[in-house]
Amino acid sequence: MRSQNILTPQIYYLTISMMNLIQAIEARHSVRAYKDQPIEAEKLQLLQRLVDECNTAGGLHIQLVKDDPKAFDTRMAHYGKFSGVKSYFALVGKNDSSLQEKVGYYGERLVLEAQRLGLNTCWVALTYKKNPDAFAVDEGEKLACVISVGYGVTAGVSHKIKSFDQVTRVEGEAPDWFKRGVAAALQAPTAINQQKFRFELLAGNRVKAKARLGFYSKIDLGIVKYHFEIGAGLENFEWA
Repeated sequence: MRSQNILTPQIYYLTISMMNLIQAIEARHSVRAYKDQPIEAEKLQLLQRLVDECNTAGGLHIQLVKDDPKAFDTRMAHYGKFSGVKSYFALVGKNDSSLQEKVGYYGERLVLEAQRLGLNTCWVALTYKKNPDAFAVDEGEKLACVISVGYGVTAGVSHKIKSFDQVTRVEGEAPDWFKRGVAAALQAPTAINQQKFRFELLAGNRVKAKARLGFYSKIDLGIVKYHFEIGAGLENFEWA
């Protein structure tokens, strides 16, 4: 999956002054507890435009849901230590073999742009209630998961990550761009922090990314591929 810059010049101008994407990767941590502080109208408008552009680029039906506290007012959500969640992205798309990787890739674009706007997020697979009145799932579509968004009580904390050698396969010395890409991928959120992925460096600066068996590992693959592109630079490689 080759990426393209989905930001219009106007949106890019608004976001670039806040932090760059590498800084957003470093600052982003999963946050489950949110303040009772509404997201400003200007930021909601920007997020909606980003959602629209991700949907166009990825052929998805992602929706920004505002003011739906019922989705996280469940026993499972409280067990997962979620509190104060009122807004989230519903990651919906055509129910085919590519859905999970695509929602991971484009959902993480939304996560990092939200971080640049001073907001916090968390990928959520199970601990929420599906509210049919809050968003639409059309015929042939599926809700893959959601991403909570808002002002966190804290900025979250970092977690232990695997080493470069544990997630790569390289013959000889890896180029710096590949190392930067893997470093960015290792900071990506994955289900239960499992990091079930591998990057292989092939001839001709081609990179192959694989998802290993694991919980929601195909969504994770989309997430880490986007992080890899940011760290490595699209001008330096091609996906195999």
